[in-house]
Amino acid sequence: MSTGTINVSVENIFPLIKKFLYSDHEIFLRELISNATDATLKLKHLANIGEANDVPIDNPMIEVKVNKEAKTLHIIDQGIGMTKEEVEKYINDIAFSGAEEFLAKYKDKNGDDAGIIGHFGLGFYSAFMVASKVEIITKSFKDKPAAHWSCDGSPKYTLEEADKKEHGTEIILHIMEDETEFLEESRIRELLVKYNKFMPIPIKFGTKTEELPKPEDAKEDDPAPTKEVDNIVNNPNPAWTKQPTDLEDKDYKEFYRELYPMQFEEPLFHIHLNVDYPFNLTGILYFPKMTSDMSVQKDRIQLYQNQVFVTDNVEGIVPEFLTMLRGVIDSPDIPLNVSRSYLQADGAVKKISSYITRKVADKLKSLFNESREDFEKKWDDIKVVIEYGMLTEDKFFEKAQKFALYPTVDGEYLTYEELEEKIKPNQTDKDDKLVILYASNKEEQHSYIQDAKEKGYEVLLLDSPIVSHLLQKLESEKENISFARVDSDPVETLIKKEDSNVSKLSEEETEELKTFLDETISKERFTIQMEAMDSNANPFVITEPEFMRRMKEMQRTGGGGGMFGMGNMPEMYNLIVNTNHPLVGEILSTKTKKKKERLVNQALDLARLSKGLLKGEEMTQFIKRSYEMIK
Repeated sequence: MSTGTINVSVENIFPLIKKFLYSDHEIFLRELISNATDATLKLKHLANIGEANDVPIDNPMIEVKVNKEAKTLHIIDQGIGMTKEEVEKYINDIAFSGAEEFLAKYKDKNGDDAGIIGHFGLGFYSAFMVASKVEIITKSFKDKPAAHWSCDGSPKYTLEEADKKEHGTEIILHIMEDETEFLEESRIRELLVKYNKFMPIPIKFGTKTEELPKPEDAKEDDPAPTKEVDNIVNNPNPAWTKQPTDLEDKDYKEFYRELYPMQFEEPLFHIHLNVDYPFNLTGILYFPKMTSDMSVQKDRIQLYQNQVFVTDNVEGIVPEFLTMLRGVIDSPDIPLNVSRSYLQADGAVKKISSYITRKVADKLKSLFNESREDFEKKWDDIKVVIEYGMLTEDKFFEKAQKFALYPTVDGEYLTYEELEEKIKPNQTDKDDKLVILYASNKEEQHSYIQDAKEKGYEVLLLDSPIVSHLLQKLESEKENISFARVDSDPVETLIKKEDSNVSKLSEEETEELKTFLDETISKERFTIQMEAMDSNANPFVITEPEFMRRMKEMQRTGGGGGMFGMGNMPEMYNLIVNTNHPLVGEILSTKTKKKKERLVNQALDLARLSKGLLKGEEMTQFIKRSYEMIK
């Protein structure tokens, strides 16, 4: 037996490992199983290139065992193993990574790294976050004696020969008193499913009872025979590791249910990522049905590195607008720190992000081209992602011109090019600007929509939570256009033509009426404007100025109006008084002040009712006044 001191470059490294190396203690199991997987893949690779022909490697597996009585956790592999000299080198010299050296020596000319997971060398020492003592019993695939290494968390260790007969390694963790949760089978099973669900080597954790077919001569009420079989907790061959040509639509749906067992709705469609140059990336992304609450949607994509779960926070790899999707991304080229918990931004990541953006855009375009009718049916479920992408990614904005849809209030779906062609003759104003009218709520803005449609105007239905941001983007990218919500001004004002109506009231009469209205109507809630409109238009119309309302909406959803502090301002409305309506003339000619006020309040409440602003006590008063007026 030999003893020695672990070669470390930082004095007393173990407390640092326990406190700062990993953000979460549970990571230790992922790291140790990753090492076991590496050891197994190394041996398979050596056998494939003829350097381990005499070593039996049929169906290797990794086994995890809990011994609650002895307070130990065991991770056992049937991999490459280590000689005593290799233990000295790879375990005692922390700064040296065995996987790095292995890759340098055995990487083939095509750049294949045999799927080796570990690249850091420190992963093994995560065991000391939960263990007061760690043992390694290992035997190399070479014809060398087995070795037994032991360390109690200090830089001192022991190393001696062992009597292990089969190649491979067993790690024994003596769990600390305050970490006994890792002696609970349910907790270990939870971690195996979380981090190792798709590891490329089968992982055994206990056994399970499997029902066998009944014998032919068995009676109907005879119990079926059973047997105990290995409980394999992972799927070593998940869908994303296969070629798209080998998968059918049902395979993708089954894998979605495997990823999200509590998600009962089917995904709308999927995108299979598979690229090996200029970087390695595989994965499957799914478009689920979206809600308007974007914050709830995020962090559903799982990031893997050679089938090892890393994180579900893929910000920086996946473009922000696609973080609302679901699925898996797996890449050995994504740089990670030693805990594999945080990304380091570099050129490779930017290329991967661009590739994913392009791949998603191409898929959406092909779906649109192949079945436009089906694409239109799915639009309301996917529009938030597409609109968010148009807003945040310039390249996606360009590509989206071919498939982004603009639905009308009548249920027609138009591309921007189709929309422009349809409305240009009728919705171009006197300054040659194309005015695109839209509503955000068909019910609340019904009367305004009807007014616009009576003029022959097309009205879009744009109701996503980021529509105000998107309209700003479209107005800046497209030439000579503006968007206007139908309730932001009277329809005659929204699209001003050359001809303008002449007021039936003289300037003096208009000023007299304006003075009375200012005295009668709260200035805190309404800015009164006198307009000469069509006599068939409503006498009072309440509008919300487009700029102010849009800035407030943008501030509430992040950005835009925040610089002006508009998000917290009270709602402000314009009251447009149609000086050509007969009721307005009657209000002016009425001599009794009380009757005059009554007419004004009734007309104002009707306008507020049309706008959805009449509620509570004011609604009660309006109803009472209305009955009194028809007695």
